[in-house]
Amino acid sequence: MNTRVLGGRLSVTDNAIASVRDVLEQRRRGWSALLKVAGPAVIVSVAYIDPGNFATNIQAGARYGYSLLWVTLIASLVAMLFQALSAKLGIVTGRNLAELSRLHFPWPIVLVMWGVSEVAAMATDLAEFLGGALGLSLLFHLPLLPSMAITGLATYAVLSLEKRGFRPLEIVVGVLVTVIGLCYLAELLIADVQWPQVIKGLVVYQLPDAQAANLAVGMVGATVMPHALFLHSGLTQSRVPPRNEGERSKLLRFSNREVGITLTIAALINMAMIVMAAGAFHGEHTDVAEIETAYHTLAPVLGGAAAGLFLLSLLASGLSSSVVGTMAGQMITQGFIRRQIPLWLRRAITMIPSFAVVAMGVNATQALVDSQIVLSFALPLPMIALVWFTCRRDVMGDYRNSAWIRLLAIAGVIVVLGLNALLLIEAFK
Repeated sequence: MNTRVLGGRLSVTDNAIASVRDVLEQRRRGWSALLKVAGPAVIVSVAYIDPGNFATNIQAGARYGYSLLWVTLIASLVAMLFQALSAKLGIVTGRNLAELSRLHFPWPIVLVMWGVSEVAAMATDLAEFLGGALGLSLLFHLPLLPSMAITGLATYAVLSLEKRGFRPLEIVVGVLVTVIGLCYLAELLIADVQWPQVIKGLVVYQLPDAQAANLAVGMVGATVMPHALFLHSGLTQSRVPPRNEGERSKLLRFSNREVGITLTIAALINMAMIVMAAGAFHGEHTDVAEIETAYHTLAPVLGGAAAGLFLLSLLASGLSSSVVGTMAGQMITQGFIRRQIPLWLRRAITMIPSFAVVAMGVNATQALVDSQIVLSFALPLPMIALVWFTCRRDVMGDYRNSAWIRLLAIAGVIVVLGLNALLLIEAFK
């Protein structure tokens, strides 16, 4: 293994690779081993707690209390399945979803997938970048446009860590995810939570009215993100290449555990968002539907600390998810057309729509919600491609999906696509 030496010592990434080798050779076991192998699913989990989730979860909790918690539970289970399949694709084949699509599909289909995926990456970054800038603006009382410029520079600085290998970037994103989680843990301690109602909301499937149905469709339709499906396969494809089938099997087992744990944490954070909004707003402030309104309402209801934690979590979510969105866009371009775009140019391209939206005076929260609708157009292609590849023996060999996984994956595609179709129909109405 080639190693890079910094000041006479191995780099952080080389130490991480050596640690993973120790795990694969069973010199490390238990939770310590999982922590050494973890990383890709931590990065991908950011897609499930991005500012778009803030907007929908606040509306769900404020309007319907705990009634729509079950939606988050089901959406999270579907997400776990598809992210596990994406990670498996990269580990088994050594290629990512975009590269395999280029190799196996006719060129016209490849061009369509690439174009739609690029639009999806820009729509994703619109939500994430705007969310981070909005958090910075409210937290430090800055105009939105300067906040966007600062957020763009901060995102570029974090992305620059990738030049030092995969581990420094994974650590930074992991820290930001931890900040979001701790903020919402503190919010739960501050808010007046009706825990029996929380349990009921998770196990009793209910849609109080047509508007709740529309919101539920939006929550599910925006959960399985196109860029996350592309990115996860790319993060695992060459991170620590397995040297034999035994190591490949071990990597798959650790990957599945990591996906289960990290996306469970992301699901709990999403549920905490709904629970906090239900405890703070439901009953007296059911009209709260925007991030700015939620912040200004939180201060008198739960106190300044709760409002500050809300903005800190939003800022961490926007920064981390914007980083991940840019990474996904880069990977999509490289995979489909084998072209490397400079990082600064990719960052600039994805920032342009956000500045245009703000300059036109569009409501920031509404732009977040609308961007999720755009994503629903792009979702069918990567979902179907992922299921198709992981079910093929000539691609996956003995690691192709079992009959039960095939059934669950096809059912997941049907559920998510059906709900997305309803979302689009409602949007056009």
